[in-house]
Amino acid sequence: MSDTGKYHLPKGTSAHGPYDLLVTPESAGWGCSGLRILNLGPGEAHSLSTQDSEFLVLPLTGSCTVTTDGRAFELEGRTGVFASVTDFAYLPRASEALISSARGGRFALPSARTGRGGPPARYGRKEDVPVELRGAGACSRQVNNYCLPGTFEAEQLLVCEVLTPGGNWSSYPPHKHDEARPGEESELEEIYYFEVSGEGGFGYQRVYGTAERLIDVLAEVRSGDTVLIPHGWHGPSIAAPGYDLYYLNVMAGPGQDRAWLICDDPAHGWVRATWAAQDIDDRLPFEGPTEQ
Repeated sequence: MSDTGKYHLPKGTSAHGPYDLLVTPESAGWGCSGLRILNLGPGEAHSLSTQDSEFLVLPLTGSCTVTTDGRAFELEGRTGVFASVTDFAYLPRASEALISSARGGRFALPSARTGRGGPPARYGRKEDVPVELRGAGACSRQVNNYCLPGTFEAEQLLVCEVLTPGGNWSSYPPHKHDEARPGEESELEEIYYFEVSGEGGFGYQRVYGTAERLIDVLAEVRSGDTVLIPHGWHGPSIAAPGYDLYYLNVMAGPGQDRAWLICDDPAHGWVRATWAAQDIDDRLPFEGPTEQ
């Protein structure tokens, strides 16, 4: 029996209050990861109380000012997710922040529940975001590594973006991170938030389980959709020809060590070895808007 309806959240179905999307640990049925998508009109502002979680303020479209603890972080933002990486702000647990936007915009607020104080609020420069071209051939994609071990300090939160040219596959070979195996695999809950270039654009997301923990998701995704991944192999993420695919990954887990260690599905892991003989897709990196 398919679990798609349980873990695929089409645009608007998980809206609440000021948020176009509200995923909390409680609504997802797990312990740590969360994501909110906030739309602000010109001149609007939103008060955010982080409570027991750390957050990023990550512009998807537009710019904003994040004011917290007597400091103001001016986020230049971007014109869209395919245009460039963006600057961002980090907010620790037990913070009060005001997010305001003179011209309006759409902002992702990824979060991770944490029992410790973590580093202080601070600004993340877009120039310091590592941009990685991963895979080759039809598996070529771009990864913007915002908040990962070695790129930006946080307590539990892991955040990156993946941009996949139309017709390509990413999150491939399928992999998982649902067991704590030191040095091999970390236990992480994951959220995929999607945007697709072009009117009517779409893609597909696959999630499937192990023999011990079953899950079966095959979702057609469009802009504003979200897929929850509590466990299991996930991938591929497929961009339909003609439509570039973006997704924001938010991860966190119960482990004390902040690590992103994955395990490939042994049935498909051999695909990685084929990339050495292929070129990276020359449509990468993305350097401007692809919306049609």
